[in-house]
Amino acid sequence: MADLVVGIQWGDEGKGKIVDMLAKNYDYVVRYQGGHNAGHTIVVDGKKHALHLMPSGVLYPTCKNIIGNGVVISLDALCEEIIQFGDLTNRLFISDKAHLIMPYHQIIDIAREKYRKNAIGTTGKGIGPSYEDKIARNGFRVGELRDFQSLGAKLKSHLTQIAYVQDLYGISLPSFDEIMASLQEKSQKILPFVVDSTQLLWKAINEDKKILLEGAQGSMLDIDHGTYPFVTSSTTISCGACSGTGLSPKDIKKTIGICKAYCTRVGNGPFPTEDFGDKGEFLREKGKEFGVTTGRARRCGWFDALSVKYACRINGCDEIALMKLDVLDGLDEVKVCVGYKKDNEIIDYTPSDLDGLEPVYKIYKGWDKTSGIKEFAKLPSEAKEYILDIQKLIGVKISIISTSPEREDTIIL
Repeated sequence: MADLVVGIQWGDEGKGKIVDMLAKNYDYVVRYQGGHNAGHTIVVDGKKHALHLMPSGVLYPTCKNIIGNGVVISLDALCEEIIQFGDLTNRLFISDKAHLIMPYHQIIDIAREKYRKNAIGTTGKGIGPSYEDKIARNGFRVGELRDFQSLGAKLKSHLTQIAYVQDLYGISLPSFDEIMASLQEKSQKILPFVVDSTQLLWKAINEDKKILLEGAQGSMLDIDHGTYPFVTSSTTISCGACSGTGLSPKDIKKTIGICKAYCTRVGNGPFPTEDFGDKGEFLREKGKEFGVTTGRARRCGWFDALSVKYACRINGCDEIALMKLDVLDGLDEVKVCVGYKKDNEIIDYTPSDLDGLEPVYKIYKGWDKTSGIKEFAKLPSEAKEYILDIQKLIGVKISIISTSPEREDTIIL
C-alpha cells in the first residue's frame, strides 16, 4: 500500500525533509499535484538541494521517482532540474497524462495578476492558466509530445482562440513556430522518461512495493477547502493523491500531516496568527523563511491549532510531523491560537471565511535550545509541554519532531 505525506498549513511546512528522510524505506516516491511553483529544500551533510518538480526520493539511488498525472509540467524547469542528478534512467518516470505548462501560460498568468483588483500573490509560473486549460479541455498532455503533427494542428487552433488576450492585457504571446521549436527541443530530453504512470503504480501495488506519495503547497491553499480565492489551482489535500496518481483511497494506508511549530504564508489572503512585529521578523530571519522558488519573504506568525485541527480532519491524518521546533529557541514566550474572536463571540473551529478573525492565544514559556536534539527526553521541559499541548489541541499524535534542517536532526516518537 501507499503512504501519504501532506502539508497541513499554507505550504512550506518542511515536507521535503520528511519525504527525504522516509524515502530510504520506499521503492517509489510519487509527486501527485502542483507544478514548479512548489519548492522543497533538503539538506544532507550541509549541502542544500532545492527541488521544484522532482520527487524528493531522487537523492536515494535505489528509489524510483514518479511525476504523476495531477502535476502540471514546465519543460524548461524540468529539464534544468534533471541535469542536477545525472543519469536518471529507470529512476524517473513522468506520467503521459500530466499536463504541460505552455510558454504562453506564464505570460498570461503574470498579466492577469497585474489586472486583479485583489492580487492572489501567484508565483507567476503559469500554474493557474495551465490547470484552467486542463479543466476547459484545452490543455496539452505530456503524451502528446510523441506526435508533433497532431500536436501542431491542435496548437494552431488554440493560439487562434486565445489571440484576443494580447489586446486585452497588452501582451505578446510567442508565435506558433517559437513554441513548436521549444517543445521539440525539450521533448527529446523528456520522452525517454514518459510512461503510463497509473499502470506502473498499479503494478507496484500488486507486487507489494512500498510507495510514498508527496504533495506540494499546503491544505489551507486547497482549491476547495482553503482560503478561497487566495488558494492554488489544484487539490492539495489527501484526496488529490488519488486523482493525481490513479490510485484508489483503498490503496492508501497511512497519512502523515506536516506542519511547522509556528506558521507561515506566502502571497495574499487571510492569516489570523500573523505577527507584524519583532517576533514575526525573528521567525522569518531565524527560520530562513524565504521562498525556494521565488525568494519572496514569507509572512510569519504563531501556531494555529484550530486550522491545523481542521486540516488534519480533512486529510484524515494518522500522525503529525512537527517541523522547525528549533526556530523557536531563544524566545521568552511562544503563542498558540486556541480560538478565534469574531463580533465579540469566541469560536473554537475554523470557519470558511477567516477574514476579520482575532486570534485567542494560549501563551507558553519559551526555552533555550532544542537545535540538533535527537531524543524527546532531552528536550527542555518547556518545549515538551508545548509539543504535548499541541498534540492534545489538534487530536493527532505527533510522531516526528524536526530540530534542524539536517536529515539526521529528527526525533522519532
